[in-house]
Amino acid sequence: MRHRLAIILPVYTLLLTASLFFAFCLRFDFAMGASEWSWFLRTVPLVVVAKLGLIGLAGEWKRSYRHASVMDGLVTAGVCGASAALLLTVYYLDAPRAMVLPRSVLLIDTMLSMLFIMGFRIGCRLAWSKRNVSERQQPTEAALIYGTDETAIGIWKMLMASNGHLGRFRVTGFIDPGPDRQRSLIGGQPVYSLDECWSPRTTSRVQHILVPTTTSGRVVRDLLHRCQEADIDVHKIPTVEEIVEGRFRLAVRELDIDDLLRRPPTKLDLDSIADSITGKSVLVTGGAGSIGSELCRQILEFKPAKLVIYDHSEFGVFQMEREFARQDCGETELHYVTATILDPDALNGVFSTHRPEHVFHAAAYKHVPLMQDNPYAAIRNNFMGTKAVVDAAHKHGAERFVLISTDKAVRPTSVMGATKLLAEKYLQAMSQGSATTFITVRFGNVLNSVGSVVPIFRQQIERGGPVTVTHKDMVRYFMTIPEAVQLVLQAGAVGQSGQVLILDMGEPVKIVDLARDMIALSGLNYPDDIEIEFTGLRPGEKMYEELFYAHEHGAPKIHEKIILGAGHPPSMIQIHADLQQLQKTLNGSADQITSSLWNVVQRYVAIDDAEVTPEEIRSAA
Repeated sequence: MRHRLAIILPVYTLLLTASLFFAFCLRFDFAMGASEWSWFLRTVPLVVVAKLGLIGLAGEWKRSYRHASVMDGLVTAGVCGASAALLLTVYYLDAPRAMVLPRSVLLIDTMLSMLFIMGFRIGCRLAWSKRNVSERQQPTEAALIYGTDETAIGIWKMLMASNGHLGRFRVTGFIDPGPDRQRSLIGGQPVYSLDECWSPRTTSRVQHILVPTTTSGRVVRDLLHRCQEADIDVHKIPTVEEIVEGRFRLAVRELDIDDLLRRPPTKLDLDSIADSITGKSVLVTGGAGSIGSELCRQILEFKPAKLVIYDHSEFGVFQMEREFARQDCGETELHYVTATILDPDALNGVFSTHRPEHVFHAAAYKHVPLMQDNPYAAIRNNFMGTKAVVDAAHKHGAERFVLISTDKAVRPTSVMGATKLLAEKYLQAMSQGSATTFITVRFGNVLNSVGSVVPIFRQQIERGGPVTVTHKDMVRYFMTIPEAVQLVLQAGAVGQSGQVLILDMGEPVKIVDLARDMIALSGLNYPDDIEIEFTGLRPGEKMYEELFYAHEHGAPKIHEKIILGAGHPPSMIQIHADLQQLQKTLNGSADQITSSLWNVVQRYVAIDDAEVTPEEIRSAA
C-alpha cells in the first residue's frame, strides 16, 4: 500500500483516542464531570503518543491489513500490553506531575485499544474479500472438502487465502468420514456426515467434492461410485506439504486411476535410507524403465555422490538425460550408460570406473505372454543377466545389491516368473559367501508401467472400446510406481543379506472392476457407452497372483509395509549345475528350453512350498 503511514497514523490516533475516551466513560458509568474531562484531556496526548511510539518501534503498522492473521493479533496485543506496562511505570514513578490516570481506566483502555485495532484489521480484510468477490466475473460452484483432519483444514486455509475460491469452486462445507460426527462448524461452514452428503437436500446444493491427495484409494473408489449416482463430481487437491515440497501446484485436478488404488501414506525411515545413499555411488540397471527411472528420481533426492543410469535402450537413456538436464541435481555426478547387462566388458567397465557401492537391479523382461514365446530371451536376460550383474557387484566389492523381483516368481506358471525365481535363488546363494549384502524385493503389478494393463485400457477407451479383460474373476495386486519405489529404497536400506522382502500390496483388485473404474473416470458409462469383453486366460497367466508361499503367511515385518519372506537359499554348487543344464538347451527349440526350465524350477518350488529343515534342504539340493 502506497503512503501507508500517512493513512494509518490518523486512523490509529483516532482509534487510540476513542479507546481512552470510552475507558473513562466505562469507569465513571458514562457520567463524566468536569474533573474527569480534565483528567482525560491532560492524559490523552501522553497515552496516544506512547502507544504510537511502541507501534512504530514494533513495526505493527507495517503488517498487512488485507491478510490479517492470528499472528498480527498477537503482535497488536503485545504492543498494547507493553504500552500499558510503560504507562503504569510512569504512573508509579511520577504520578503527581506527569499524569492523573486511574489504574482501572488504564487497564480498560488497554483492552479497548486491542479490540479497536484488531477490529480495524479484520474490517479491512473483510472489506477486501467482499471487493474481490464482487469483482469476480466467473460464477462459482459449491464444493465440499472431504475430511476434517489437519490435512483438510490446511486445504481450506489455502483456499481462504484465495478468498474462499479456487477457480470455479467455492467451499461450502466439510465431510466428516468418522462414524461419530459432532455437529459443528469449521470457519463458519457446516460439517456433514457421509450419509447427509447423499441426501437430496445436500446433493441439490453441492456440485463437487474436493478430496485430499493423501486419501486412500478404497475411500476414493467408494466416493466415486456414490457421487456418480448423485451426479456430483469428485476432484483431487494437493495438501500443503505437497505444494511446499514442489510436487504439485495449488490446483484442483480430475481423478485418475492412481487415486483409486492409493494406500495410506507410508512412514519411511528417511535416516536409514539417507545413510545407505547419501554421498555414495549408486548404480541403477534398467534405469530408463518404469521402476528404474522412478528409482533414479527418488535416489537423487537423497544426494548421492554419483548416480549411474544403465539401460540397453538408447532412446530411454536419452530421455532420462534430457529430464535431469532440466533440473538442479546438486553436486551429484550423473553418468548415462547404454549397454546390455549381458555385456561383461561394459559391466566391468562401469564397476571399475564408478565403483558403485549400492546397486539396484531393475533390468528385466516382464511381459508374461511375450516371454512365454521367447524363453531363450527370458532366461538370458532375467537369469543370466542378473547373474552377470551380481557377479560384477561381488567382484568389485559393492556394499549392497537390491534385486527387483515379482509376485510371479511365487509358484511360477510362466516363463517370466520362472526366470525371476531363478534370479532370486542366485542372489540367495551368493549371499552365503559374499561380503556384499544381497537383498530381493518382491512385489506385484505397478500402475502405468510400460506394458501394464492401465495404458492398454486407456487406449481402448479412447478408441471407443471394447475394453478387453481376460476373465471376470481375475484379480491382481496393484501399487503405484512412487509407492513401490519408496518401499524398495526402504527395504534396500534395512534388509539383511539373503533376505527376500515382500511389499505389502494391500487388497487384490479385480481387473474387471479396474476396467469399470477407468471407464467411469473417462466420463463414460458401462455398458451403455463402452462394453467389456472377456478374452480368456493367455499362456502362462494365473487367475490370481501370490506374494507368499504357504509357510510365509504370517511372517514377521521389518517395516509396517515390508514383510520378511522365508525362501530357502540353495547351494552355489546346485545353482551352477542348474545353469549348465539350461545352457545345454539354449540352442534348442522353444519347447526344449521351456521343458528344461521347468525341470529346474519345480525343484525349488517344491522346497519353498514346504516347511523343511536345513538338513532336508541340503539333501534335496
